[in-house]
Amino acid sequence: MDHNDHVNLLRPANLPSGGTYADFGAGSGAFTLALRELVGLDSIIYAVDKDGSSLRTLENSHRARFNTNDKLILLSSDFSRLLDLPPLDGIIMANSLHFFRDREKVLRHVRGFLKPDGALLIVEYNVDSGNLWVPHPLSFETFRALAVRAGFSGPRLLAKVPSRFLREFYSAVCYREEK
Repeated sequence: MDHNDHVNLLRPANLPSGGTYADFGAGSGAFTLALRELVGLDSIIYAVDKDGSSLRTLENSHRARFNTNDKLILLSSDFSRLLDLPPLDGIIMANSLHFFRDREKVLRHVRGFLKPDGALLIVEYNVDSGNLWVPHPLSFETFRALAVRAGFSGPRLLAKVPSRFLREFYSAVCYREEK
């Protein structure tokens, strides 16, 4: 996949510009860059990843693509733990949820970072059987039930793209619900 593929996976969510967003499990920033393109330079984006080296790559890529690193905040941290973040308008989790066995617990934790009606965007492999590198993938059908149990609205499928590895990716969006 390239940058346009990343953008096109997220574009149907119609995220508003000017908000505060986070990329949980940002890595070297492929989806952070896509998010930035969609929400604009006035939005604040927190890129969270345990790998500081990947975040430095993201910082360089962001500067090269957008000619600035204003409003990009890099956090070398584990998003499944406590983080000092403001309430977020949206969170992207691209290929990060599949590293957790207890995905519902992680989603409940992630939900706590969102404003009421805040958006959660997921990009995952559309399979339920994993391997060493993708230990706990979740198909869209599995995510549909999991999201509701974790306190989100029923997810909406945004897009699918083929993958040479584990068939295909999908993107989906759901929103924090108040219970």
